[in-house]
Amino acid sequence: MVTFFIALALLIGGYFLYSRVAERAFKVDGRKTPAIANPDGIDITPMPKWKTFLIELLNIAGTGPIFGAISGALFGPIVFLWIVFGCILGGAVHDFFCGMISSRHNGASIVSLSGIYLGKVAKIAMRVFSVILLILVTAVFVVSPASLLETLTSGNVHAWIWMVIILAYYLLSAIVPIDKVIGKIYPVFGIILIVMAVAVIVGVMVNHGTYPMIELIGNLRDFSAANGGLPWWPFMLTTVACGAVSGFHATQSPMMAKCIKSEKEGRQVFYGAMVAEGVIALIWAAAAMAFFRVDTPAGWAALSDIGGNSASVKQISEGVLGPVGTVLAIIGVVICPITSGDTALRSCRLIVGEAIHLDQKKLKNRLILTLPLFVLVIGLSLWNFMNEENFNVLWRWFAWSNQVLAAIALWVATAYLLKKRPKRWISLITGIPAILLTMVVATYIFAEPRIALGRWVPYMWACLIGAGLTLIPVGFYLYFLFRKKPLYVEEPPVEEEKEETPEAAN
Repeated sequence: MVTFFIALALLIGGYFLYSRVAERAFKVDGRKTPAIANPDGIDITPMPKWKTFLIELLNIAGTGPIFGAISGALFGPIVFLWIVFGCILGGAVHDFFCGMISSRHNGASIVSLSGIYLGKVAKIAMRVFSVILLILVTAVFVVSPASLLETLTSGNVHAWIWMVIILAYYLLSAIVPIDKVIGKIYPVFGIILIVMAVAVIVGVMVNHGTYPMIELIGNLRDFSAANGGLPWWPFMLTTVACGAVSGFHATQSPMMAKCIKSEKEGRQVFYGAMVAEGVIALIWAAAAMAFFRVDTPAGWAALSDIGGNSASVKQISEGVLGPVGTVLAIIGVVICPITSGDTALRSCRLIVGEAIHLDQKKLKNRLILTLPLFVLVIGLSLWNFMNEENFNVLWRWFAWSNQVLAAIALWVATAYLLKKRPKRWISLITGIPAILLTMVVATYIFAEPRIALGRWVPYMWACLIGAGLTLIPVGFYLYFLFRKKPLYVEEPPVEEEKEETPEAAN
């Protein structure tokens, strides 16, 4: 239990301390945000800070910080280190810069930002990865909540019926103004999600005698490798993405960049929501390790057999919360994927519309953009639903492409700081996590034995190849970091938005 509370304190402390570092590196000022300067009533709409925070949290907190964290428990307490330091130094920084840079460009997507700061090739690659990832996310986040809802209704309402209902909701929420559906129901869902996470960890602590939490001291080893599984590098860093570092968030932060009313809200909305997701991942990782006792061969094998899915969530919830708590937990876990799947489809619509320069104020145009994407989602959802192994394959490719997107987004932020800040060393705040994620995805594609090249490439060679490939972007980075020719171009003075006084409002 000591390890859990230290990790929790580090996450909260990281928000209060390191978010200020990120804010100063970005150089937040009082300029007008897109929601104030260019509202369109559809996607660019001012909303209160508490709403944008809850919407951002629900956008990014799909099943990743739950299913991924439970699967991450197979690596043992070492997963706490990745969740805590990955979140503070990588994931929250990633989300903050993606949202704030987007705000400086009228809410532009991460695809457009890639073109601006990394060039046309990066823009094309980012567009392909973003669209594929968002379609995968939407499809993955149809089947998992449908299965959970079937469980919740004791099989009286079949999963395929729930799939139809969820898909219909996805289509609706992707085309209506953001404040009409998402802006109204997400705050309620956000409260449920937070209550659910708190209930789970309280249940574990109350039942500490039956399900003792595993401490990091004395267990700092790779449980997965010791039991014949995959080693922590790079697989833990792709298994636990949401809650640590996730490229999917790069597609979500620009949505809220269109809705914040001041740049000064960015630290709480973007950095804060990611830390909140890290806390959720921490809770589920701790609960899984305690409930399944992964420090024992039998416990590790039991979790390995069931995996991070709705069945493991149900077992943990029943064990630590009882029948009523189980319903609450499952509802919370149902909400997570649904509130990421709908915004994933919406983000995909925005990215495609941006690419073909189609005005999205008109409903007809939004339907033209959304329906073809929706058909792809239906096809993948059905394929996913037919076979559980299909879901596993889909999830592994999602995990890898997700971290590719994160690496590119961090390089975008690094290029932004190199060009916008006279002290180039400030770019290390995003450059170091960008290097780490680049090495992760380069190693993964050569080391993964089930869907990639790992069946032919020995693990040590995969690590060496991954490190070697990472030297290419690192070389470019060091060149721009130390070259004598200046990159910085001073921006003109910004006219700050004046706060409206009560007298003026009247």
